Amino acid sequence: MRNCVYLVGAGPGDPGLITVRGHELIKMADVIVYDYLSSPQLLKLARREAEIIYVGKQAANHALPQGQINQLLIDKAKEGKMVVRLKGGDPFVFGRGGEEALELVQAGIDYEVVPGITASIGASAYAGIPVTHRDYASDFALVTGHENASRSGESQVDWESLGKWKGTLSFYMGVKNLPIICDKLCDNGMDPETPAALINWGTTTRQKTLVGTLATLPDLAVEKNFKPPCIIVVGKVINLRDKLSWFESRKLFGKKIVVTRSRSQASEVVANLGKLGAEVIEFPTIRIAEPENNEPLKNAIDELGQYDWVIFSSVNGVERFFGNLHEKGYDTRHFGGVKVCAIGPSTGERLIANGIKPDMVPERFVAESVIEALKEKEEIKGKRILLPRADIARENLPVMLRALGGIVDEVVTYRTVIDGSVKDDVAAELENDLIDWITFTSSSTVKNFLAQVDVKLLEGKKVRLASIGPITSDTIRAGGLTVDVEAQQYTIDGLINAIVEIENKS
Repeated sequence: MRNCVYLVGAGPGDPGLITVRGHELIKMADVIVYDYLSSPQLLKLARREAEIIYVGKQAANHALPQGQINQLLIDKAKEGKMVVRLKGGDPFVFGRGGEEALELVQAGIDYEVVPGITASIGASAYAGIPVTHRDYASDFALVTGHENASRSGESQVDWESLGKWKGTLSFYMGVKNLPIICDKLCDNGMDPETPAALINWGTTTRQKTLVGTLATLPDLAVEKNFKPPCIIVVGKVINLRDKLSWFESRKLFGKKIVVTRSRSQASEVVANLGKLGAEVIEFPTIRIAEPENNEPLKNAIDELGQYDWVIFSSVNGVERFFGNLHEKGYDTRHFGGVKVCAIGPSTGERLIANGIKPDMVPERFVAESVIEALKEKEEIKGKRILLPRADIARENLPVMLRALGGIVDEVVTYRTVIDGSVKDDVAAELENDLIDWITFTSSSTVKNFLAQVDVKLLEGKKVRLASIGPITSDTIRAGGLTVDVEAQQYTIDGLINAIVEIENKS
């Protein structure tokens, strides 16, 4: 609905924890006004033409004062826009959503509230701390650790009651006041040995959990340099963490991994690494673009029935080929009796998704294996073979096919173009020795990475390189670098499994 503001809870940090309703609204919004604690991953759902406005607040550093945020929401709605106000956690739990809603009402602007998972519940769950438990806590309270500085008089927090609290307490925005909070609870009757915990960047791959007691936690926080954003949890339920900690025990938890793929292909790798607890930095070294001349591909599609075999060597090749096939008004029936070979299971799966079951998927994803598999099927001599490929594809396969008498037509289905959008960010992370792994999934990702990043930044650093297969490994070594691990199965899963295996041995 236009002329409307949606106050959407983005959840505690993990982008997968947003509600279905919130997900839908982000995809439809004309304007997205987002906070510091909203996951940047959620902004990728936005329409390309959507206006994205950052209004985040950190201690002593507000991108926009609250009054101006309120007016911004009103002004954008009055322009006839559909406005999504994306707020970390839940809008109405210490998120100042109530204040924004009151301003909207006063201005006569329609609004809707979409609740989100609040940080105290989400972060505690990811830290292995259930906020309630029949044996430990039958009540649960949420408390601000940072009261309104403009209030006069005494604290609005009922410390006398909280000091006698038998269940779980969760304090928001309280790191700066941690010593005061612990002292207030103890002064009002709570045992100084009561378990207490700090959860930093809860539900994200940056999560850290610090456990102590009311007596020890303030000093531990200084010693371990815990900074906002943090949730403070107090109560006996913290004792369950030793048995219930599931998130921070994941196989790649805390590892920072650079993924060098095109933006369109990175999602699978990012998602799979994220499930294992890794912090992923997308480095789209390549961008997939249309061929400079698309006519050879279109002509090959028109004459598809004249070929004996079509050999697809990549997912991108499949997508671009079928995009042009459909654009010309054809469907899978146009293949007729043409046989199809897929190099690699991912390529085969994408063919199946487009309605074509490959006649052949070689066991190994190199030219020699393709030739061997074809020879087992039939005589290559005299066969017409179409290779829809990238502009920089290696020449091994067509050369070997022609040497055996095959009549080979190569057509460029897509170009790989250097994408330098994040090279400075990655270079800074390497300079500060913050990267654990860099993954390479093709020779082109290696070449384009080396074209943008000085290899000297890797010297003497902890970073290790992971390759999807022997061809990619050869390109890495040719660039003067060392391959630390190579996938045994030349797939994304194989690459990730290889990294996990090495990490488990460390």
